[in-house]
Amino acid sequence: MIDLRNISVRYRGRGGEVLAVNDVSLHIGEAQIYGIVGASGAGKSSLLRTINLLERPDLGQVLIDGQDITPLKGAALRQQRQKIGMVFQHFNLMHTSTVYDNAAFALRAASKSEEEVCQRVPEILELVGLSDKATAYPSQLSGGQKQRVGIARAIANRPAVLLCDEPTSALDLETAASILDLLREVNQRLRITIVLISHEMAVIKKICSRVAVMEGGKVVEEGDVYDIFASPKHPFTRQLVDHTLNLDLPAHLTEDLQGTLLKITFLGERAENPVLSETTLRFGVSVNILHGRIEYINGRALGLLVALLEDRQTHSPAKVAQAVDYITQNTAQVEVLHG
Repeated sequence: MIDLRNISVRYRGRGGEVLAVNDVSLHIGEAQIYGIVGASGAGKSSLLRTINLLERPDLGQVLIDGQDITPLKGAALRQQRQKIGMVFQHFNLMHTSTVYDNAAFALRAASKSEEEVCQRVPEILELVGLSDKATAYPSQLSGGQKQRVGIARAIANRPAVLLCDEPTSALDLETAASILDLLREVNQRLRITIVLISHEMAVIKKICSRVAVMEGGKVVEEGDVYDIFASPKHPFTRQLVDHTLNLDLPAHLTEDLQGTLLKITFLGERAENPVLSETTLRFGVSVNILHGRIEYINGRALGLLVALLEDRQTHSPAKVAQAVDYITQNTAQVEVLHG
């Protein structure tokens, strides 16, 4: 369990002082996969690095399992860091060492015996799917395999917390998905609390249960990932969600529209109900679906549709209005885009 209380981080340079993290407080539950998302320069990396005090906050406290670790230094801090693994964006492997020795590095740094190293390294290489690469060197590995070595090294000392700094941004989409699947497996099998930062909401959607959205050093929105996608409150969060779900229509579909254009949000079981078919039967209006998708986030359905409603027979605005009311009553949210 991690508590960040009123964390502020300042950088001082020739251009003056920059407040990278501005009075941020977060609670991260045990064995949770928690995301921190934001654009470059939002402060998310600086905030992540305060959890293991690689970045010591200027103000605030970092508590892990109720213990304030902020004052720790020297041997006490090194001991605490053994409980916190870290996975980096660009792998940070030792290029002159084998996969085995890279995975063993954290164990040897913690003064584990060679007997313990010989027992633990094969276990973690099997977990990350690299048992056959123990004698290979990083130059012989793909990007995804390098990141798997990084994960093996990070979990070698059986940490309670795993910090992931943009772990998939240097990878192609397919490889990134496999790394996220591996992190989920690590979380479930080892009960490790994972804190992951990304600039992509798609990454957050795939793996995290809760998310904090950062902009300008502040957390502007925080909550359950499903709720954030279903009903983003802050303009920046809405921008991130809209970009991820991408319901933009081609220009030729929006020219000379005749009828009422709706953006409809369905939540949970309602995403699987035939609301639009019922609308056609009840009110005799045509429903033309121009765009749509159903996402499943943490096992819960989120449906988004853009639909055009028209009464082609009687051209009655009243019928269309009744149909819009019916859809509104039977879905989570309706936004009139035109008409």
